[in-house]
Amino acid sequence: MTSRESTVIRNGLVVTAADELHADVLIEGGRIAALAAHHSAAAEAFTADRTLDATGKYVIPGGVDGHTHMDFPFGGTFSSDNFETGTRAAAWGGTTTIINFAVQTKGHALREGLDKEHAKADGQCAIDYGFHMILSDVNERTLKEMDLLVEEGISSFKLFMAYPGVYYSDDGQVLRAMQRTAANGGLTMMHAENGIAIDVLVEQALAAGRSDPRHHGEVRKALLEAEATHRAIQLARVAGSPLYVVHVSAEEAVQQLATARGMDLPVFGETCPQYLYLSTDNLAEPDFGGAKYVCSTPLRPREHQAALWRALRTDDLQVVSTDHCPFCFSGQKELGRGDFSKIPNGMPGVEHRMDLLHQAVVDGHLTRRRWIDIACATPARMFGIYPKKGTLAPGADADVVLYDPHAEQVLSADTHHMNVDYSAYEGKRITGRVETVLSRGEIVIDRGAYAGRAGHGQYVPRGICQLLN
Repeated sequence: MTSRESTVIRNGLVVTAADELHADVLIEGGRIAALAAHHSAAAEAFTADRTLDATGKYVIPGGVDGHTHMDFPFGGTFSSDNFETGTRAAAWGGTTTIINFAVQTKGHALREGLDKEHAKADGQCAIDYGFHMILSDVNERTLKEMDLLVEEGISSFKLFMAYPGVYYSDDGQVLRAMQRTAANGGLTMMHAENGIAIDVLVEQALAAGRSDPRHHGEVRKALLEAEATHRAIQLARVAGSPLYVVHVSAEEAVQQLATARGMDLPVFGETCPQYLYLSTDNLAEPDFGGAKYVCSTPLRPREHQAALWRALRTDDLQVVSTDHCPFCFSGQKELGRGDFSKIPNGMPGVEHRMDLLHQAVVDGHLTRRRWIDIACATPARMFGIYPKKGTLAPGADADVVLYDPHAEQVLSADTHHMNVDYSAYEGKRITGRVETVLSRGEIVIDRGAYAGRAGHGQYVPRGICQLLN
């Protein structure tokens, strides 16, 4: 349902990926109707059912998080946020669209996994949502299904070079899937780690008694991320397929992407806030505390962060998503006590992405427009939903955030809204805070209070990647 109330937002600084404007924004029928400079005749003519005063605030598009795992099966358990709790937390953080991963079970049809995901999400979401499809079993039947899914708006397919025996695809299967996306317009997403080699190193580490969480980072070596990234790029070249490498964490992997992009290949990459702000120091926290930070690709030594920030500035990385896949420390992460390989891989983050990236503006890593570009506009283009999402322009969905750039906050599990019992950023002080959030013109966060509801969020079918021309 879209809000029937009209709204005018006055006196704010409108920030999009392309512009910064001192403009008022008129919302009608759940969409942006017009923008006009403050105090201009056009702005003065705006009339609406309600007025929001954005004096001293930024007016920005709602965030688009292109990588989340709500209610996701992994390691004998499920991620602790479902679609209701996870999308509510996303709204608190200024994200108004997520693209979640549907999972094909080995031996089963893609459609079966997609139908399960629709059933879990339907009527539960506070914000809008779409789906990617994880391919766990590449064969002639599933290759044909890919064509049908693209026609239905599931236009991206994730493959894993990691997790042998679970989600892993060998090079032949990867090539076949890439050939299919080359033909049907889909986008191949890749978890690029050499899982076969990693499993050898895991076995050797455990045999030598190295079982603590920090060894998770040590066995999943940066060189094995770089090798898999290189291999994925070459397979995509052979297939003539675009490639999107998820959760890039290592400088060496960034170098592979930069080289490919220097050759004008259709190769893209995302990183995540955890790789920009956290490191192997966190994996080494005592008393099994490092388990909170076990994710794959893993956290890297701090010196990798400069390369990631630089790549975001040079557009060798185009997107920051969260890979939100939370597991509670109590009862879930603890499954891996005595064996780091049994710690469920994943971290919470959907609530804090917009704030952590604004902190990067404060710290001088990014400009304001680049903040919006990597968090809103480019993910929307990458996954075929721009300009419906990701910008503030006439005709766009009225997914709008009033953002206070001067408010200070301390991140903590005591105050976050994600359904997980720890914060990966406990005690971190940041500048900037979401004040009010509209989704398709309906207020879901109202000056720091939740005003949304499960079932407001709508499924968004997607077109093909808009960055290929």
